[in-house]
Amino acid sequence: MQTLNFVAANEDERLPNKCEVCKFLTLELQEALERTGRSKEVLEVGEVLDTGKRKRKIKYNTSETRLTEAVDNICERILQYNVHAERPGSLRYAKGTSQTMATLKNLVHKGVKVELGLPFELWDEPSVEVSDMKKQCEKMLEQYEEVVEDWYFHHQDQRLEHFLCDNHVLVTSERECLREEWKGDMGAKGGAEEAGSEEGKSHDAGEL
Repeated sequence: MQTLNFVAANEDERLPNKCEVCKFLTLELQEALERTGRSKEVLEVGEVLDTGKRKRKIKYNTSETRLTEAVDNICERILQYNVHAERPGSLRYAKGTSQTMATLKNLVHKGVKVELGLPFELWDEPSVEVSDMKKQCEKMLEQYEEVVEDWYFHHQDQRLEHFLCDNHVLVTSERECLREEWKGDMGAKGGAEEAGSEEGKSHDAGEL
């Protein structure tokens, strides 16, 4: 049986930077808000007093309740991402199975023994990179909570990414990842597809 050993890259050198954290925080929050943006629901707030004063009615899609529900556990959604090591920059973070991992799993199903330094059943668990992004997301959200609220109530005519990341979180030299856009498969096949004929060799995960 063939045995392929893949040595993990230095995690410290690949942890998400502030630009990447802000990019995916705003992406997830914007999407969460868009899912409820067309609601026709009307909320009644306040208490009915003995004087007969009625509760105040407000539209759900402009309410603080909608924002609170969108923000709640938003950083947990970061754990749905995987590292697509074959892609450059911030594009390496995306949902779904990476090309590299899909290739490695295919090798396993073909009977090739692949060593990643952790059990096969843990291959789909959040990586160190993604777990770190979640932690950074939580800290950033707490630090800029008032900025997010200001955007929600007064500046929704602007994209959240621009309002938060460009205007408040990042300096000019840190904004490069915001301009990176996924344009489909750019032809990167990943080193793992060629690995089937390289028995016994060790590969750095960053090469895949």
